Amino acid sequence: MREKIAEIFTIAEDNVPIEGCTVSKQTFESENASITHFSLGKDTDISPEHYPCPALLIGASNDTQILLRREKDEVFTLSRADCIVIEAGLNFGTKGGKHGAVYTQITLPEETQMQNIELNKIFALADLVPYAEGKIVNKDVVRNKNLKFVVMSFDDGCSLGQHSAPGEAMVFALEGKAEIFYEGKTYPIKAGENFVFEKNGKHDVKAVGKFKMALLLTLE
Repeated sequence: MREKIAEIFTIAEDNVPIEGCTVSKQTFESENASITHFSLGKDTDISPEHYPCPALLIGASNDTQILLRREKDEVFTLSRADCIVIEAGLNFGTKGGKHGAVYTQITLPEETQMQNIELNKIFALADLVPYAEGKIVNKDVVRNKNLKFVVMSFDDGCSLGQHSAPGEAMVFALEGKAEIFYEGKTYPIKAGENFVFEKNGKHDVKAVGKFKMALLLTLE
């Protein structure tokens, strides 16, 4: 995934828009999936194009405009922690608002499993799972043999317990605060921040108050 390891960061701050430019940074690629961060300068755009597979876009800033080109064009605004899954073959473009825009795009093969996701509609990741007293609630958003994207809610004090993952993983903190325990150190994290676990890195996540996060896991 080639992101910062053992450090709290934000995708938006690591991909600050450059005036008059569009910039892309690919952080993962396999035969069946890719992950790319895009930053668009003020009023710059990427012309409508289509992919032979679905594309999942996650907002990292608050003013990414998305144009879906159909019989009747539709324009959406993607805010931080909002998401949209665009169907294969549909032309779409993006544009930076008055402060530019930053977002992550994940391309997915046709065989990707999606859980109750309406294509071509903006939705808030945090709204996909409720809180449950004394419990952790998970919901897979998309999954294929190379990656998994899941949203989780933690009631106050709930913890995953120390474990390791079979691939690299990125946390998107969506709501509230938590503590990440990684390889013997503690990293406080709050909504809007990110953290990356290396493959087989020992870690735990414990909620400080109610907490929601999304987890992007690459699988090998």
